[in-house]
Amino acid sequence: MLKGKVALVTGASRGIGFSIARALAWEGVRVGLFARNQEQLAQVEQELKSAQPNGGEVLSLPGDVTRPQDAERAVAQLEAAFGGLDYLINNAGVGIFKPVQDFSPEEWQRVLETNLSGPFYMTRAAIPALLRRGGGYIINIGSLAGKNAFAGGAAYNASKFGLIGFSEAVMQDLRYYGIRVSTILPGSVDTAFAGNSTGAEWKIQPEDIVEAVRYLLTSNPRTIPSQIELRPSRPPKK
Repeated sequence: MLKGKVALVTGASRGIGFSIARALAWEGVRVGLFARNQEQLAQVEQELKSAQPNGGEVLSLPGDVTRPQDAERAVAQLEAAFGGLDYLINNAGVGIFKPVQDFSPEEWQRVLETNLSGPFYMTRAAIPALLRRGGGYIINIGSLAGKNAFAGGAAYNASKFGLIGFSEAVMQDLRYYGIRVSTILPGSVDTAFAGNSTGAEWKIQPEDIVEAVRYLLTSNPRTIPSQIELRPSRPPKK
């Protein structure tokens, strides 16, 4: 069902984004890899191509989600290479955690621009391409921090609360054009995001988020599962 589709995955050089890109490539999806680190992205592209039985169709698209021109260029390059765009996975994110009084304006701007403006820029660039295919899917990787505030999370919470509101509004804007929009809200994920240590067995694994993405992309088009919340089943007791 997914084979032959075209996806653009942001933050694809590591963590959740890499896992999503790898899984889609194995499903036969032609994948555009979008991230800032060009060298790391090239390594991921080669890794994914070499892992596929037929070489895989994967394309590196170096860029920064905070730059609208990068978003537009990535979509144009992907359309030129693969003939269209069916799925946009907005995954790129950054976290800076400290008391609000210790935040610099630059740090605040970095978090909000990456986590909230970035999905807007990517979505805005992708919509015309999705419409040219007759529809598609936009999946935003949010966080339960978008519903549950915590000390030290002022910027991150604000960005993720905003992403939920953005996603809900965009879903209503685009549903009659055949474009579905959903948000995945994971809790604690076992990645190196924001310097978090890895190896905690109780945490959500990137593969669990991959399964949620696969479910959304293969779900019946008559429905929009607007949000999927993922929580660790056995977190440490407080």
